[in-house]
Amino acid sequence: MLGLKPVKLMPARERVASALRKAIISRQIKEGETLALEATAQELGVSITPVREAFQILARDGLLELKQNKGATVLGVTEKTLRDHYQIRAVLEGYACVLCVETGADLSALQNCLKVSEEMIASGDSSRYSDMNQSFHYEIWNASGNEKLVTMLSELWNGLSMGVQMTEMEYAKKSFVEHKEIYEAIAAKGAETARARMEKHIRRSLDDMLTRYRE
Repeated sequence: MLGLKPVKLMPARERVASALRKAIISRQIKEGETLALEATAQELGVSITPVREAFQILARDGLLELKQNKGATVLGVTEKTLRDHYQIRAVLEGYACVLCVETGADLSALQNCLKVSEEMIASGDSSRYSDMNQSFHYEIWNASGNEKLVTMLSELWNGLSMGVQMTEMEYAKKSFVEHKEIYEAIAAKGAETARARMEKHIRRSLDDMLTRYRE
């Protein structure tokens, strides 16, 4: 037994918003398509309530237009949309790292997440890395101690930003190394180093996502 704790994930509405945002950004769901509440809930295996709340999140983000018939129309994305999204995430997540250092946050949950990720990669199982990636970022937001920041970042989350010519395992290995470097900077009380590493991590995600957008 490794003595590891369960990995925490974001609330249902943010997970639904993340799944839909990722599909819209990657153009799996095309501009102009209509999303129905019940059909979306059924496909994602959740109740209607988190889907309705996710639609509202994405409407505020400019990705959906809400309809009176309880559905929504996909507005699509541009390269500027993507850049704006990742730039604000980089700023907010970088500051979350600074707050973790300034408040002397408990990093045990982050350690647990890294250990689970390392075991998963060592065993060749990359299928759950999306959850591990989400959990690592989520634990940093929570450790920052700023509830408003947690809410804002949860509503911006979009899941893995894999490049076109990258396997799931390749992405997991690269992301894990970057996560470990971010954690080490926070643990060493290097606020600005942690901020810079997180911002670089997010900018790399943008570069990877743009390879999909431009294909």
